Amino acid sequence: MQGSLLYYEKRDESKKRKKKSESKTRREALAWDNFFQLSVKADMNMTMGAFVEVYFRDKEGELKERSIKNKRYMIESHILPYFQDKKMNEITPAHIIQWQQAMRQKGYAQTYLRMMQNQITALFTHASKIYNLPDNPCKKVKKMGKPVADKLDFWTKEEYDRFISTMEVGSRYYVIFEILFWTGCREGEMLALTKSDIDFPNNRMSITKTYYRIERRDVITAPKTEQSVRMIELPEFLTREIKEYVDGLPNMTEHTRIFPVVAETVQHKLKRQAEKAGVKRIRVHDIRHPYVKHKLKNLSDYWPDRLSAKDKPARPVFLLSFQVLFMLSQSLNP
Repeated sequence: MQGSLLYYEKRDESKKRKKKSESKTRREALAWDNFFQLSVKADMNMTMGAFVEVYFRDKEGELKERSIKNKRYMIESHILPYFQDKKMNEITPAHIIQWQQAMRQKGYAQTYLRMMQNQITALFTHASKIYNLPDNPCKKVKKMGKPVADKLDFWTKEEYDRFISTMEVGSRYYVIFEILFWTGCREGEMLALTKSDIDFPNNRMSITKTYYRIERRDVITAPKTEQSVRMIELPEFLTREIKEYVDGLPNMTEHTRIFPVVAETVQHKLKRQAEKAGVKRIRVHDIRHPYVKHKLKNLSDYWPDRLSAKDKPARPVFLLSFQVLFMLSQSLNP
């Protein structure tokens, strides 16, 4: 069957046309035609399985490639198995509650449950705002899960010392974990660092990008949020460690990644060395999460550029680097 032109009417009744790609069978052609007509006419009689494709088509230029991949995985793994063939305008709050109960029974962490909830809410919010779904069932249901874990793992200074002592001083992973621990930067931000990001004379590090690998491709893009772009003051010993490491690298240019590895290798190294040191296993992300309860209203004022703005929790627990905690302990306990 040769490619043909499909005509459709927009809301202003003006006619537009779209070329349909070649289809092998009449059934495929009809299926494509039905999907296309449903999407352009904003017909919420379509199934959720069909709408998910419309959703990702609309989000293609808005979300990062990795974000789309992660969202698609969560939707296809935890939402579509329950709603794949249900029509968008027939899904009720009762259906959402039943789905929530099924997810809770699987024993997922509260934060993971909230992530699932956010995905299904995003689907219905998009359907309501862009395609005029008359009734958003998620608005009538209490969100499941929690945005922040009740208890977050972290290492004390003593645990970190035991961990870092298992590595050769000045080696690649020694410097990697020193940066993560003392600066509070994210793993992707650390992996994106280049020589030009380090202001050695002034002991500062610039965070302007993040790195990840997807589909066997290296991707460097803007950080997680606009607030994540920041300048971090470095302790002098850390500046020296980074400089000594960089100076020993062959063919290093100003814009070459200092650590040309992927996140998985850092995670595996963390696991192996933590076991060797006999300290509890935490995630790489948790290295930047030393928590402390304190009477002061906002300890982050002592080092406002250390972490990005969204790292300040609403509850009375404050996120700081251990260097700040050490300085505070010295000043509060002379």
